[in-house]
Amino acid sequence: MIKEYQLRVDPETAAKPDLLERYLSQQKNIPMDEINHIEILKRSIDARQKDVIINLKVNVYVGEEYREEPISLPDYPHVGNEEEVIIVGMGPAGLFAALKLIELGMKPIILERGKDVKERIQDLKGINVKHIVNEDSNYCFGEGGAGTYSDGKLYTRSKKRGDVDRILRLLVGFGAVRDIMVEAHPHIGTNKLPPIIAKMRECILNHGGEIHFNTRVTDFIIEGDQMTGVKTLSGDTFKADQVILATGHSARDIFELLHRKGVEIELKPLAIGVRVEHQQSLIDSIQYSCDVRSDYLPPSPYSIAKQVDDRGVYSFCMCPGGVIAPCATKPGEIVTNGWSSSRRARATANSGIVVELREEDFEPFAKHGPLAAMEFQKLIEQRAWEMGGKTQTAPAQRLVDFVDGKLSADLPNTSYAPGIKSVELSNVLPDFIHNALVRGFKQFDRSMKGYLTNEAVVHAPESRTSSPVRIPRDWKTFQHVRVKGLYPCGEGAGYAGGIISAAMDGEKCAVACVKYKE
Repeated sequence: MIKEYQLRVDPETAAKPDLLERYLSQQKNIPMDEINHIEILKRSIDARQKDVIINLKVNVYVGEEYREEPISLPDYPHVGNEEEVIIVGMGPAGLFAALKLIELGMKPIILERGKDVKERIQDLKGINVKHIVNEDSNYCFGEGGAGTYSDGKLYTRSKKRGDVDRILRLLVGFGAVRDIMVEAHPHIGTNKLPPIIAKMRECILNHGGEIHFNTRVTDFIIEGDQMTGVKTLSGDTFKADQVILATGHSARDIFELLHRKGVEIELKPLAIGVRVEHQQSLIDSIQYSCDVRSDYLPPSPYSIAKQVDDRGVYSFCMCPGGVIAPCATKPGEIVTNGWSSSRRARATANSGIVVELREEDFEPFAKHGPLAAMEFQKLIEQRAWEMGGKTQTAPAQRLVDFVDGKLSADLPNTSYAPGIKSVELSNVLPDFIHNALVRGFKQFDRSMKGYLTNEAVVHAPESRTSSPVRIPRDWKTFQHVRVKGLYPCGEGAGYAGGIISAAMDGEKCAVACVKYKE
């Protein structure tokens, strides 16, 4: 028989099959020789008490043989001669939209402004080492989108667990480890994602889809209120009555194009702040209440949120054992983000610490209409570039100095490869964001004693937390509220916030393309 149990065990027991088997035998009165296999279904860490506990959901095969369930990809048909759908952007939303279209018998034509995952590497070296920003190939643009080289977290707050599990199974089918289906906060890692993305590309091409790299869309062809195609920077025209717009949250030229053509878009408040780096050993000691982290525990993340004058101040995209990366998408701006490899083995931990913004915060930019939040965002990034010395060197400050309003006399080494420069960040950030962060950090230290240390470094800015616009769509058909055949999709359109939610939204838009095609 198969028995399911919810267990709370110490980290070593959770990590060692023989100890876990002995624990189950003793606690559940199961003879050891009858336990043929223990299948871990879900795993999470509870570090709220001094003694860290691992929560496990397991199936115990008692006197019954275990056979691992195979995970296979759908039986994709060949769609080379089928009706075409254009997909603008090849991040998670675009990729999963393309795969779903093939599964449903339609041909995706992906137009990606950037390069494939292998060729992107040279442009990432360019921004890290030479401070050269390629507007079409960087941490945000290129095959796989921002997620490919910025961590690969797979956690989502979505309540639609069935959809989440489907996306995770597809990722496993393309080469991800099965553990992502077990962990409460699954993570692939920047080093593991590129080959998975490459296999997805091969699948799309092998089943008749088209992919065009280095192809920036510069215009939409709209006849009346019907989308009929797109034009590219090279002068090519691609015709289709259905276009999935999945460009990501940093495609400002697309937002400007929509606004210029009179296609309705809306201002969407976002969150902006800084990226803070600590020693991972300090975060471990705080979170695990220990001097030295156990070998049976992973580098600890943290998640923290406080209210300051009715504004949320909270951690965002926390990267244990990770690196801070330069994520500008245009010369003349500084943008910071973070990532971790699969092992999360670096000595430092970093997190965005951001302040919730409201529509009234963008009133000084009202002349820009629905692009007001984007212009607000741009101004901060450009100011950071100027204060950092007009390269990709980021303005920075020690954490206690930031709180005390004091220029740091020196700065420790950080993982941010282009380098940092000591700057009073009150000269980079708007006063209300800076003040909220100062008060927020003080509150953080009351919850995580030791967090507020001058050995931690604040980098500015963390400004690409989400899209600064929303492209309105019909809740039923997923098409734009006025332009028929235009499917605003994913994070850039304001309907997702990470790899999993973007992938799910891509699938939804693909299904809508099939359901509502003429």
